[in-house]
Amino acid sequence: MDLNFSSEETAFRDEVRSWLRANLPGDLREKVENYAHLSREDLLRWHSLLAKQGWVAPAWPKEWGGTGWNVVQRYIFEEELGYAGAPPIIPFGVTMCAAVLLRFGTEAQKKRFLPRIYSGDDFWCQGYSEPGSGSDLASLKTKAVRHADRYVVNGQKIWTTLAHYADWIFCLVRTDPTLEKRQEGISFLLMDMKTPGITVRPLMLMDGGHEVNEVFFDDVKVPLENLVHDEGRGWTVAKYLLGHERMNTGRIGESRRQLARLKQYAAHMMSDQRWRDRLSRLEVELTALEITNLRFLDRMRRTGQPPGADVSMLKIKGTEIQQGLTELMLDATDPVASEPLAAAVRKRYLSMRKTTIYAGSNEIQRNIIAKMALGL
Repeated sequence: MDLNFSSEETAFRDEVRSWLRANLPGDLREKVENYAHLSREDLLRWHSLLAKQGWVAPAWPKEWGGTGWNVVQRYIFEEELGYAGAPPIIPFGVTMCAAVLLRFGTEAQKKRFLPRIYSGDDFWCQGYSEPGSGSDLASLKTKAVRHADRYVVNGQKIWTTLAHYADWIFCLVRTDPTLEKRQEGISFLLMDMKTPGITVRPLMLMDGGHEVNEVFFDDVKVPLENLVHDEGRGWTVAKYLLGHERMNTGRIGESRRQLARLKQYAAHMMSDQRWRDRLSRLEVELTALEITNLRFLDRMRRTGQPPGADVSMLKIKGTEIQQGLTELMLDATDPVASEPLAAAVRKRYLSMRKTTIYAGSNEIQRNIIAKMALGL
C-alpha cells in the first residue's frame, strides 16, 4: 500500500493550486469564506469557468469531455477546490446523473444529456427521499404507470436539494407494486421539471435558508425513452449512484480550510484547555480520515474497481468532523454578537446539522458496514 503522492501527482497538485489562485473569482471565494448564499448564477458561473478549462467533469471518459486523470488526481483536484474555498460543483448532474448515464444509459441518452450537463445548460436535482422513505428508500411509493408510449407519474419527493433551480430531475419510482421484495419493481426515470403536473414547494430550514424542497407529481407524463436501464431494475442503478455520492462526502480539503479558519478566528479560546483538547482531537480525526481516504484511493488505483460498502466510513467520519468544526466555531463566538461573521457562524452551525442525515443517515451507514463489509 502506497499512501504517498508521486512526484507527478505533487506537480499536478501545484498546477491545480496555481490555476485556482489565478482563476477563482474573489467574490465567489468571499461568499464561500463567509458562509453566504450562493445563487444559481453563482454556481453556474463557477461551473462555466471549470468547463472552459476542461476540468468540470474529471471522472468522465475523455470522449465525453473528461480529463483522463487517474483516481488520485481526481481526489487531489476535489480537495484543492475545497481548500481554496471554491463553490461546490453541484453533483446531481456532473457526478451522479452522468455516472448513471455513462454506466447504464443508451447512446441516445448519453448524446442527449451529457453535453448539456457538461456545459451547465441543464441544472439537475435528485428525486429519492419521500415522506416516510428516506433512509429506508426501498419503501418509496411514488408510482409510474406505463400507458402506451409514456409513464404517468404520481407521488411526492421531499428534501429535494436545489429543486427550485433545477431544469431536470432524476427519480426513483415504483413501476410494479405487486412484487414482494421492496427493492424490486423500482425504476429510474429522467423528468423535465417544466412538465405539466410537477410542483415545487420550498422547505425552510432551521438556518432560515431555502435549499431543499417538496416536489409533487400529479399525472406527470414521461416519455418511455427517459427510462434509464431496465424497467424494474432501478435499485441496481440507485446502489451504484449512492457509492459515487458517498465517496465525495468526506470533504477533507474543505474541513482543513475550516480548521485553519477556526484556529485564526478562535485564538482567544486557546487558553481554555478543554476547548483546546477538543480541537486537537478533531484535528487528529481529520488526519486519520485523510489516511483512510488515501487507502481507498490506493485500492481503487490498484484494482480499478469502484468503491465498496466500506466507503461509508468516509461519509460517517467526514460529516461528524464537519459538524464538530461548526460546534467549536460556535463555542468561540459571542452568543449575542451581531456582526455579520458571528451571525453566519450561527447559521452555518444550524445548516450543518443535516450532514449526518443526507446521502443515507450515519446510522444506516453503520448498518451497511456491519452487513456488507463485516458480514454481521
